[in-house]
Amino acid sequence: MTAPAPLPAARVVEAVKVYGRGDTEVRALDGVSVDFPAGHFTAVMGPSGSGKSTLMHCAAGLDTLTSGAALVGDTDLSTLDDRRLTLLRRDRIGFVFQAFNLLPTLTVAENITLPLDLAGHAVDRDRFDRLVDTVGLRDRLHHRPGELSGGQQQRVAVARAFAGDPDVVFADEPTGNLDSRSGEEVLRLLGRTVRDTGRTVVMVTHDPVAAAHADEVIFLADGRLVDRMTGPTADRVLDRMKAFDTGATTVPGGAP
Repeated sequence: MTAPAPLPAARVVEAVKVYGRGDTEVRALDGVSVDFPAGHFTAVMGPSGSGKSTLMHCAAGLDTLTSGAALVGDTDLSTLDDRRLTLLRRDRIGFVFQAFNLLPTLTVAENITLPLDLAGHAVDRDRFDRLVDTVGLRDRLHHRPGELSGGQQQRVAVARAFAGDPDVVFADEPTGNLDSRSGEEVLRLLGRTVRDTGRTVVMVTHDPVAAAHADEVIFLADGRLVDRMTGPTADRVLDRMKAFDTGATTVPGGAP
């Protein structure tokens, strides 16, 4: 008997998100269905206002859908009350934002373990050591954020996101506040962490160079999934994004 296909780490099904009413109504998501496979690095791209940040926020349980479903593993987020949703986000989801969101009074080590400490979970020292070595912060553990460069601070944020061994990490423009060299280091780090840990990363970005680090890029336009690209390169992604400027929301062989 063929083994069943593994569940995606996260997914949305016929996702609709509407803001406002009547003349002010905005349909930020318009029937989007997409899987985020476990152990993969997926980038989400599209023009400004395409719905990419809304998709991430709804998939991560930071916002609720108007209709449709958002699932982490086999858990439908709409079935959870506020307390259980908070616990799910704490235990099964990691976040990396454009702003590093580190606590300035805590050391690097304390910032990394903060989610575990708040949850009352013991720190797995072997896992912590592997994570610290992966992000290259062994010699910075007792420093505070103000003593680090922007790239180093974002590496702390990446380590914190993975510290609790979440099912999926959502990254919202994680290189937006970094110079190109630091951004490249963080992107390589995200890809390496996916490969080394088997975890899942979903990254919203506007940068074709950043998207090229992903295993797959999905493209949104006007709240709809319009294309996807495996094995992306920066040039291919840039060409696809240029097509939006000409009004082309689909390409031959792409999503409808």
